[in-house]
Amino acid sequence: MNIPIKRGMIIRHQNHIYTIADFQERHTGKQRPTVHVLLRDLRDGRQVDRTLDELEPIQEVQHALRPMQYLYAKGDAHVFMDSATFEEFDLAAPQLHGCEPFLNEGEEYRVMFVDGTPLSLEMPEIVRLKVRETAAPSHSVGNAASVLKEATLENDLVVRVPLFIKMGDTIRVDTRTRAYVGKES
Repeated sequence: MNIPIKRGMIIRHQNHIYTIADFQERHTGKQRPTVHVLLRDLRDGRQVDRTLDELEPIQEVQHALRPMQYLYAKGDAHVFMDSATFEEFDLAAPQLHGCEPFLNEGEEYRVMFVDGTPLSLEMPEIVRLKVRETAAPSHSVGNAASVLKEATLENDLVVRVPLFIKMGDTIRVDTRTRAYVGKES
């Protein structure tokens, strides 16, 4: 079956802008196969499930990723500045998709724009953070093969790390799972 969609594609459906998170083709008996599409609303992060037939005709949305510098938090919003035009934009918490702890003032991030308005933050999958404090090895958990202890990072995030990580080390953290990935050398 020729499916006219792909993961990560941005479409407009019922005046909402969605990104296609996943899709599956399902066969049920003698009926023709149906394609179920999992959509994530770019404005509020809400997920909805639709069939491909419900989405037809598919309207792909033109978008642009622009580099923006994170400036500061202002109430529930976070202020970003366009690096080229110095224009400031506010992004609300749903547009950040839970990545607020990983934002560092002065750092550059990519922001997705649709129709001239910022819709969502594109966070890198792996970020580098300094360990501010680690638990004593006696507070470690796990079995003999993988003993882990808690570490508090510079952004107040608490992750489980191996015993050899100490205060002042820089580690890599996955922004999707908030888990330790490795140590920077």
